[in-house]
Amino acid sequence: MGEETTTLGSIHISPKAVATIAYHATLQSYGVVGLAPKNLAEGLSITKDPARGVSVRYDGETVDIDIHVIVEYGTRITSVANSVANAVRFNVEKALGLPVHTVNVHVQGLRVSNG
Repeated sequence: MGEETTTLGSIHISPKAVATIAYHATLQSYGVVGLAPKNLAEGLSITKDPARGVSVRYDGETVDIDIHVIVEYGTRITSVANSVANAVRFNVEKALGLPVHTVNVHVQGLRVSNG
C-alpha cells in the first residue's frame, strides 16, 4: 500500500495494518457497541480478526475506508457515524502521513448496551 524509500531501504504499509488502526479508532468512538461483519462469509468465521468490519482500498494515491458498525440504541446515529469517520480519518492520517480520501460508515444495526 503506502510505500516510501529511505536511505536504509523501503517501507511498505499493508491495508491490514491500516484496517487495524481504523478498527481501534472506531471502538474508542462514543456510541459504538462493536463492528459488524462486512458480508455473510465473514460473519460465519470464528476468528478474532482486528480488521473485521473494515475494508481498506488504496489505488496508489488515495485511501478509501469502509467501516461497518453496530451503534448503541438511543444515541443519535448521524452523530456517532460522523464521530467515527472523523476519528478514523484523524488516526489513519496521523499514523500514515497519507491523506484519507473517504471514510464510509455503514450502520449495520442497533444494540442495547448493558451499561
